[in-house]
Amino acid sequence: MDVDKPELLLFDLGGVIVDVASRAEIHAWMPTSLDLSQWTERWPAEDIFEAFEMGLLTEEEFGERFIAGFPLNTTSDMFLAAFESWNKGLLPGSVELLAELRDQYRLAALSNTNALHWKRLEGDFGIPGLFERVFTSYELGLRKPDPAIYVHTLRVLDVKPEAVLFFDDNALNIEAARELGMQAHRVDRPEGVRACLSELGWL
Repeated sequence: MDVDKPELLLFDLGGVIVDVASRAEIHAWMPTSLDLSQWTERWPAEDIFEAFEMGLLTEEEFGERFIAGFPLNTTSDMFLAAFESWNKGLLPGSVELLAELRDQYRLAALSNTNALHWKRLEGDFGIPGLFERVFTSYELGLRKPDPAIYVHTLRVLDVKPEAVLFFDDNALNIEAARELGMQAHRVDRPEGVRACLSELGWL
């Protein structure tokens, strides 16, 4: 069945447009008693990350709870300084790809992120200038894959789900978008976006 070319491309940020620290790099902050595989298993289940990404914790509360939960061999202030740097920069080719796509599509972003990371994404990387609109979980009090965050995004952008093509590097987020009627593909990095659009015949 033929699928219509989308009106709007909706992007996740981390791993798709923005370079983020790897688990191995972040593991340098972990105590030696917790190996990388154990920590990787614990990371997604830590509700402090979800709470911080939904704007329910201050930076100070997040740092204190993180250190208490693992614990880390550092202070809360030092941890927060390192945590802020985990978004490293725009991935190579991101700006060029978005500039190319802007002539053909509306562009927006939907990211699970927190206030501390957003400072860097906004101030250092200029993310808002790359898109028509950026939706962040910490501002909305919602996070992917909750269907409510997609519904809000579609409503504000005044676009039907079937007119949206969503890119994310997380399978759960992709599945949730598809259940709402969006076209959605799991990709990594700008090269993955470009390859997907080329395969679909839309670039």
